[in-house]
Amino acid sequence: MDDKINLLDLNIPQLEELLRDMGQEKFRARQVFQWLAKGIPSIDDMTNLSKALREKLSERAFIGRLDIRHKLVSKIDGTKKYLFGLPDGNIIESVLMEYKHGFTVCISSQVGCRMGCGFCASTGAGFERNLTPGEMLGQVLSIQHGESKRISNIVVMGIGEPLDNYKNLIAFLKLVNHPDGLNIGYRHISVSTCGLVPEILSLSQESLPITLSISLHASNDEMRSKIMPVNKKYSIDKLIEACKIYTEVTRRRITFEYALIRGVNDSRKGAYELAKRIRGLLCHVNIIPVNTVAGIDMEKSSRPQIEQFKSILERNGIEATIRREMGSDINAACGQLRRSQTAGLAR
Repeated sequence: MDDKINLLDLNIPQLEELLRDMGQEKFRARQVFQWLAKGIPSIDDMTNLSKALREKLSERAFIGRLDIRHKLVSKIDGTKKYLFGLPDGNIIESVLMEYKHGFTVCISSQVGCRMGCGFCASTGAGFERNLTPGEMLGQVLSIQHGESKRISNIVVMGIGEPLDNYKNLIAFLKLVNHPDGLNIGYRHISVSTCGLVPEILSLSQESLPITLSISLHASNDEMRSKIMPVNKKYSIDKLIEACKIYTEVTRRRITFEYALIRGVNDSRKGAYELAKRIRGLLCHVNIIPVNTVAGIDMEKSSRPQIEQFKSILERNGIEATIRREMGSDINAACGQLRRSQTAGLAR
C-alpha cells in the first residue's frame, strides 16, 4: 500500500482533487468523507458509489484501519486502554474514559517522543516518527466504531508531543471538527504540550478554540530543566509570556498540568512560587499525582501533600483541581503499555 493514499488523511478539498482526477463530480468527495466518519472498514462499503467508482478508488487509495493488538479494561472504573499496531510495525496507545458528560478518548500524536521528560513513559523507547492526520483520526474511529459509543471529547495527550507534529495535528483537528465528519466541537478538544513556544504562538493564530494544556510540572527553571529538557531551550519566563499572548489572542483559558513528584516539586515553597509566577494569567492548574513507571525512580506525593499544594494555590487566587486517577489498575497513563511491549520485544 506504499503507493496508495490513506483516505483518512484527506479533507474534503483534497478528496475533491483525487476524485476529479478520476473524472468525478465534486459532490462525491463529501459522500466519501461522510462514509469515512462512520468508521467503515472498506471502500466497498460506500454503497452510494457505483461499483466501477469503488473499484477505481480502491486502485488509488485505501482506508487506514488500525489493528488492535491489545486491549485492557479497568475493573475499577471501566477505563479501556488500546495498543494499536500500525502498517509499518510500530505501535501506539489510546485510552477511552467515561465521564458524566460522555466518552473521552486520549490519543497519541507520535510514535514515541523526543522531548525526554524524566517522569514520562512515552519517551523511554525513543522517537520513531510522526503520526499522520489519518492515523490520529483512525484511533478515534476505531474506538468509536468498536465500542459503539459516540466520542464527545478528544484529548491529544497520549504518546508524543503534539506540537512537535504541528502540521498534522492542525489537519487532524479540522478533520474531527468538520460537520460532515465526526463534528466534535473545538471546545471539546484538548491539546497538551511540554511548552514549544514558537508553536504555541502559531497555534494562537489558528482560530481554533481548543483547550490548551501546558505540562509545567515545576515552579523554577532549575527544577524544570532537570525533569524537562525542553526548559533549557524555552525557559519558564518565555513559556509564561507565550501563554499570556495565547490567552490574549484566543480569550481561552490555559490549563497548567502539574504532576506532583514526592520530594521533587511538591514543597510549600514550590506552591507559593508557582502561584506568584502565574497570578493574573487566564489559567487553572490541574494537579496530577505522578504515575509510577517501571524503571523511573519517581514516586507520587502523599495525599496530604497534594491537598496542601492545592490549598496554597487557591489561597493565592489560583483556581486548582486534582485530576481524578483513571484506569490505575491497567497503567492507563500514556506510554506505559507501549513501553512494556517494546521492552518485551527488546528482550
